[in-house]
Amino acid sequence: MERATVTADKNGYQPSAWHFAALIAGNAALALGPWLVRLADTGPVSAAFWRLVLALPLMALLAWRARGKAPLDWRLAALCLVAGAFFAIDLASWHIGIEQTRLANATLFGNSGSVILMVWGLVAARRAPSGREGAGVLAALVGAAILLGRSLEISTATFVGDLFCLAAGIFYAFYLLPAQTARATLNPWLVLVLVGLAASPLLLGMAVLAGEPILPGPAGWTPVLLLAFSSQIVGQGLLVFSLRHFPPLIIGMALLTQPALAGLVGWLAFGELLVPLDILGMALVGAALVLAKTPAKVGQVR
Repeated sequence: MERATVTADKNGYQPSAWHFAALIAGNAALALGPWLVRLADTGPVSAAFWRLVLALPLMALLAWRARGKAPLDWRLAALCLVAGAFFAIDLASWHIGIEQTRLANATLFGNSGSVILMVWGLVAARRAPSGREGAGVLAALVGAAILLGRSLEISTATFVGDLFCLAAGIFYAFYLLPAQTARATLNPWLVLVLVGLAASPLLLGMAVLAGEPILPGPAGWTPVLLLAFSSQIVGQGLLVFSLRHFPPLIIGMALLTQPALAGLVGWLAFGELLVPLDILGMALVGAALVLAKTPAKVGQVR
């Protein structure tokens, strides 16, 4: 087969039709995660444990095949383990929230780490936000307030679920900080393997302490196997393949396919209807996610 011709833009990105398809398919696979968490009868934290453990052998093989000749930087490996600890708390909180709120809300709030990282960067730089950054933070706050208010109208349980998913977004931001530093040097598959090795025992310990069922019940292994395959292998794998070929704005916009698909699944599978006010809140949070991933100047973020 003839190889596709790829033209780089002035910022060095080299997207092709395959990269774009992988970007969309990766986000679509990740959007199915909340639905599979609900189908699993292991308990939400236990499902997170199986999501990582079942995917580790294949991911380790991919990391071994992509290994370089340079020796492992143990400082960066330690950063991956720190990232894994935050990722464990992120997944535990997010999966608990998924059980209690609407799938679209869970997906939006669980991905709020981009906005939180933007705010963190402003605090660390000790500067006021630019117009774009201020608009992103304002949109996130107003959108989140609308969605939280709607959840409180429906049930206090969905409100608490939203709070768990918001907490997951915070921990996801703290996972990204060390993980991105390590990923700049180590191959992405190795980073995912080290993160999984650190997070898995923590998730298992949390599940045991919470008294959750660890092994699947009548539903069998299918939901957790599909969760591991779709979220860790297909979703993460396609994003590892595609993300470096796109500017942050495109990545942020592609990210919005996740809550859209999750909302569709929530409606079809669980009857989770969205009213116009819900859509407005989601649009505002979605706009904030896009603004958070958009560089202030063209080419500033690689």
